[in-house]
Amino acid sequence: MATAQLLSVEGVSKSFPGVQALKDVHLDLNSGEVLALVGENGAGKSTLMKVLSGIYKRDTGVIKLNNQPIEVDGPLQAQKLGIAIIHQEMNLMPHLTVAQNILIGREPRKLLGIATDDKELNRQAKVLLDELHLNLDPNQLVGKLTVAKQQMVEIAKALSYDSKIIIMDEPTSALTQSETDVLFTIIGNLRKSGKGIIYISHRMEELTKISDRITVFRDGQYIDTLITKDTKIAKIISLMIGREVAQDIRPDQEKKFSDSEVALEIKGLSTKNLLKDISFQLRKGEILGFAGLMGAGRTELALAIVGKDQISAGEIIIRGKKVKINNPADAVASGIGYLSEDRKRYGVLLNQDVKFNLVLSNLRRLISKIGFVNTAKSKGLSNDAVKNLTIRTPTINQMVKNLSGGNQQKVVIGKWLTRETDILIFDEPTRGIDVGAKDEVYKLIGELAKAGKSIIMISSELPEVLRMSDRILVMCEGRVTGILTNKEADQNLIMQYATKYR
Repeated sequence: MATAQLLSVEGVSKSFPGVQALKDVHLDLNSGEVLALVGENGAGKSTLMKVLSGIYKRDTGVIKLNNQPIEVDGPLQAQKLGIAIIHQEMNLMPHLTVAQNILIGREPRKLLGIATDDKELNRQAKVLLDELHLNLDPNQLVGKLTVAKQQMVEIAKALSYDSKIIIMDEPTSALTQSETDVLFTIIGNLRKSGKGIIYISHRMEELTKISDRITVFRDGQYIDTLITKDTKIAKIISLMIGREVAQDIRPDQEKKFSDSEVALEIKGLSTKNLLKDISFQLRKGEILGFAGLMGAGRTELALAIVGKDQISAGEIIIRGKKVKINNPADAVASGIGYLSEDRKRYGVLLNQDVKFNLVLSNLRRLISKIGFVNTAKSKGLSNDAVKNLTIRTPTINQMVKNLSGGNQQKVVIGKWLTRETDILIFDEPTRGIDVGAKDEVYKLIGELAKAGKSIIMISSELPEVLRMSDRILVMCEGRVTGILTNKEADQNLIMQYATKYR
């Protein structure tokens, strides 16, 4: 349980040219406490964390550590004060060992300081790992570890500086459920040892499991601090976005698809390495959720359907006609759009504007007979997409990198809608976006289905799958283990099917 106040932030403000990122915000953290910090993208969470870790200098306000005012003049000063931050993108050297990463820059020396004392280095690292109950080999190269284990190395590295305050930014974004459970056990041990943890996440269900209190920011301002056990998720979300958001809305369970046109049928699809005899149907206007644990083959199945991965057996049938899809271009020509789980790498061109991205998949149709792009038509298509998808951008000439995560995702969706694509595969469509933007994406997917689009939605978040899907296809180790109606599905049943071969 929390004891003494460890950290307090009083009236801190921070501005950049044209932007008030923080305005008179407050936050306090007790020893032995997990404080969740929540807010939409742009609410000021990351800015405050950068102030606390010395990356930014505050304009006004007071920061106190153990009731004493402090100045955090840079990351090294933050380390000396006992403040550590574990970023979503980890700061490790993949070519170095676990021990070398943990004690980098502070390696024990021998031979009058000429050489590193590897034996002592590994011993010190092992002591830290044992304190965290981590079963990691100090000699293991970090680049060969899973993301979850790399994160544990980051935690050990933070504690090697005798950190009293640990800030975790979206720590479970790339973890499986079992890996998340291990992380939560570690956080529990840190709490018992008196560490103070600031935990940032968009996953509301996690916050109710791991945190003691929840502080809410909105538009760069402090809104409220809540006792977790006394607070419902709907209350947190309404404070975050300033309006009510419907929770746990399930699709119309009376919706019938038996007489609907089969938009996509997969028969006996297999690949050389993973997928085995996959068969299912997707009907017009249906949202079919793909559920399963990491490594089950959900994304691999999507990539096989769109021709990114070679299939070794099976058939792909679109609207009753067997098609050959040897590459993504064939999939596009067949009316299938794939929205990658990594939108920044594969979904959008961040350094191009909104207009360019929206018409990218439709360029051939916009090029005149003499080889020029029809600018009026491309502008019209882009403006229509921005309006229909409520993409928040000052102009279609705005660079996509300057949009929020939710609006970037809408641009990806818009790219396919300008082609009038009928079959859409959404792979982790709400990863990395805040709850307000998630709600908008949910509504958009629902509207697309009502308009007759056929949708496959892959998600690692079971509440999301249950909320959105008409039926749920569950996979385990490359095989379909069950196809459930929305009415019969629940988290326990899905997990039974997801672990069938484990």
